[in-house]
Amino acid sequence: MTKKTSADSKPELRIVGAEAAVYDLMRAPETTAERVKRLQMEAHALALEEIDQFEKLLTQAAQKAKDIASGGDAYPVGVREVATRIAADLPTRAETIRTIVGRLG
Repeated sequence: MTKKTSADSKPELRIVGAEAAVYDLMRAPETTAERVKRLQMEAHALALEEIDQFEKLLTQAAQKAKDIASGGDAYPVGVREVATRIAADLPTRAETIRTIVGRLG
């Protein structure tokens, strides 16, 4: 049996995810009010991310509608008409959303 010395042993390494929080041991525990405020700020940040994704999806949908509207006889007439209206409307809606979020600053 061989004995492992400290020189032979490898350090124990663990991978920690990016979402792992480092807790400041010198800081006092959060009060309920501080926790509520922090959670509200996190919820607000998540909501802004969702809105950004939504605005991007509207822009993509507008482009797809424009492609269908200009697709010619390959698409039924009624579908092309609806796609034409959507292609005209969605960019305006996306811009409205962008403006509203911009005001929140």
